[in-house]
Order: sequence, then C-alpha cells, then structure tokens
Amino acid sequence: MADSARYLLTAEDEGLYMREILQRRLSFSGRLIKKIKYDGRLLLDGKPVKLRDKGLRGQLLEAVYPEEASYFEPEDIPVDVVYEDSDLLIVNKQPGIVVHPTKGYQTGTLANALANLLKDRDESFKIRFVNRLDRDTSGLVIVAKNAHAQDFLSSEMEKDRVVKIYYAIVHGIVEEDGVVDAPIDKDPDHAARRHVTPLGYPSVTHFTVVERFPAPSGITGRLDGYTLLKLRLDTGRTHQIRVHMTYIGHPLVGDELYGQLYGYDVPPDWMPRQALHAASLELVQPVSGALVRALAPMPADMVFCLDHIRSLGG
Repeated sequence: MADSARYLLTAEDEGLYMREILQRRLSFSGRLIKKIKYDGRLLLDGKPVKLRDKGLRGQLLEAVYPEEASYFEPEDIPVDVVYEDSDLLIVNKQPGIVVHPTKGYQTGTLANALANLLKDRDESFKIRFVNRLDRDTSGLVIVAKNAHAQDFLSSEMEKDRVVKIYYAIVHGIVEEDGVVDAPIDKDPDHAARRHVTPLGYPSVTHFTVVERFPAPSGITGRLDGYTLLKLRLDTGRTHQIRVHMTYIGHPLVGDELYGQLYGYDVPPDWMPRQALHAASLELVQPVSGALVRALAPMPADMVFCLDHIRSLGG
C-alpha cells in the first residue's frame, strides 16, 4: 500500500508555496497538512522541504503520510473486497454485522474483520469508514486508507458527489417513480427510531420502480402486493430509506423497527431482516481523480424473498 501522495509540479505551480500546492492540487485539508508537518514528511525530488518553500516545473513533490494503525481486535470473519487501490477499500458487507464496535457490539464487527484481513496481509493502516450501513442492511462500505482519502471522500459525500444506489423490497404496489423530500430527526418517543419532522435535517430519497408483485394469497399484512425499488440518496441520514418509505406508506419488508410496528409483515423465514441492499457506488478517486464504480450483487436472502413472492403471486 502506498504511504504517500506524489505530484509533479507544472509551470503554473512555480511561485506557489508547498502548502498551497498541497491544498490546491491535492485537495489536502489543513488538518492533514498539519499532521504531515509534525508526524510525516514532505519531500521535493527526494529531499526534505518546508511548507513555505517553492519549487520548479518538473520537480516531484511527495507528501509522506504519518504512520498510523487501528487497534481493533482481529477476528476471523469473511471480507468480500469489491474494489481496492492504494487509497481506499470498498467491501460488500454481509447482513447481520455492524460496521464498527459500539457499546452493544464490542466484537464481531466489520472493523474486526478488516483488522484480521490486514494481519493476514501483513499490512497496517488506520481503518477509516467513510460511510456506514445499519447492522441488517447489506452492501457497499467505503474504507479510507489514509487521512486525505477520508477527508476528500467525506467532503464529496457532503456535496452529494458520491452516487449511492440501493435496492429495497417494500410493502404495497408503488404506482410511479418519485422523490421523498422530508426532513428526518430522532423520534422523541423511541430511543432507536427516527421520524419525519419539520424541524429535522434535510433528507432526500429518489425511488424508481423495478418490479411490481400483485398480492400473493395467504400473506398477512395491510397492503396488497409488494414492489422492488431502486433508490438513490441525496443525503445520508440514519435509517433514511426505512423512514422515508414508511412515511409514504410503503415500509420495507422485514423491517421490525418500522414496518412491523404498524402491522406489515412477511414470514420471518422469507426475510429475517429489512430487505435493503446498498448495491452500487460511483465516486472520484481521491488522488488520481479517476472515476471508480463498485457493484455488489443482490444478496441471497433478498433473492430468496423475491422468488417466493413471485411464485405465490403466480
């Protein structure tokens, strides 16, 4: 894994301080520049250089990142690597696993699995999650390998420049494509839930109908039929898709926190979790600027659920 960023100075860079080049050409944050100043190294053609020094066209500037490591306990948990380069790692998280240790989940997390992967590879970098998924949501999670990649991609997420596509199976027949633009905040009546409220944070979800399933016989629930949706997020609030779909009357199949509270249900052996999968990501590589696309196929439990719905619906 590369532990530095390199940049070849051009004629336009002559007259600029090294600090300005790091900020303008490599999009380094002030925080990272300060860390490199004190804990890393800055080299020009292989020789130490200061932030207030200047360079010439054709010289190679190298910013060596500070040495860092994570302290998660390695655990032998499978990791499905979808994409990897010197700055980032994208993995397909299986359902039922939390992203990083919390008060209720000290072990068995994706962070523990990644620590084990690094141990097996004899690699070391600080595990920085750029996005997170709920425990029972499957799909793509971005891991930055250095502070610059984390800062850059976090900024891209805030500016809605990372395209995030999900698939969900919802209760009821969704008649047409649409957008839910409804602010979300914590539900004061429930510790874990979020809800739509005028005083909440701006939240926008786009949805497109992929397939509709008329009501199969013998299934309990208050809505007729099911719909497979493709969704794109402009924002990334906690439980956003789950909250927005419930808000418009189409809660996710298998969602115990939202859907089942209101009487929507399917047999648990069909879908033991909320039917939600983060299927694709499109982003800009933090250093090269190249377009990165990552895909994760629909998991087996959602395919199984769809097959049952199709078969019972004829």
